[in-house]
Amino acid sequence: MLTSPVSGLLASFQEHYDDLLQFLTRRMSDRQRAADVAQETYLKLLKVDQQSVEVLHARSFIFRVAGNLAIDALRREQRLAASHQPSDSSVEVACPAPAPEATLLARERLQILDDALLQLSSNARQALLLNRVEGLTQAQIAQRLGVSESMVAKYIGQALRHCRDWLKHNHD
Repeated sequence: MLTSPVSGLLASFQEHYDDLLQFLTRRMSDRQRAADVAQETYLKLLKVDQQSVEVLHARSFIFRVAGNLAIDALRREQRLAASHQPSDSSVEVACPAPAPEATLLARERLQILDDALLQLSSNARQALLLNRVEGLTQAQIAQRLGVSESMVAKYIGQALRHCRDWLKHNHD
């Protein structure tokens, strides 16, 4: 049977699936719900892949997509739970979706932060993303990068200062 080659993005998803599932399980507090979000992530990546969008940092991109889908799922669950609560029918409920302006500003801010991350050394960028996106400890990051824990702390501090300054300079 002939199969089409797996794209770099989908191959990266498969390669990092166990870490992704662990990340999502921490976020969702339930392995089955995490597996559902991982499946949603795969489907989203499949769409991105079909559009031939070039992704430079596949692992970070995958974790960001999964994190966003987890947030969406948790919000859906909260809305569903709230809708089943007995309440006064005259109470108005604000739309939980952010205003279009807020979404646009968030996208612009995210692009500015992506640009800032690209300015960092590879180790500083990895240390920050492993810590803040994947929730790894400094000891785990030190082991993964093959550096001391104090170096990891320096990388994270350097990355945070750079991103803060970059955001301040490019957002004003």
